[in-house]
Amino acid sequence: MIHSITHHDREKILDLLRQTAVFNEQEINIAMEIVDLVLTKRDRREYQPFCYYDSKNQFMGYICFGPIPLTDSSYDLYWIAVDRNVAGKGVAAELVRFMEEQVAGQGGKKIYVDTSATPQYGAARAFYEKQGYRVACVLDDFYREGDHKIIFIKDLEDNDP
Repeated sequence: MIHSITHHDREKILDLLRQTAVFNEQEINIAMEIVDLVLTKRDRREYQPFCYYDSKNQFMGYICFGPIPLTDSSYDLYWIAVDRNVAGKGVAAELVRFMEEQVAGQGGKKIYVDTSATPQYGAARAFYEKQGYRVACVLDDFYREGDHKIIFIKDLEDNDP
């Protein structure tokens, strides 16, 4: 079951982001700032975070996306994380499909994903490609020297797999 986050989910999201061992403390702090912003101002639409619970009501994953300011129909996937115990079992793919349905339902046409070129993000890059995202561009030395920003894109109007 996928649902909008609640205060009950906050600590679970924080634990999940730390558990992945992919995000650094600065990235986790930013993700949690967004969670707190959404929890205190529910009418905000620029960030749309959701949680995934399995049939036994176990917290399995988290996704956050939203419209890109000053664009007509472009969205960003800001965060996605899945419990390492269910990695590779379709939870992340289900979260992405949910996001794509939500974005399309809101009139969105393109989804962008920013990630790092470092080895620790290799599985994430492979996952995005498997979900039909393609590399739109690479910004050399974006995060720091040797750490390039890779921007993936998926056009929701493109019917090709």
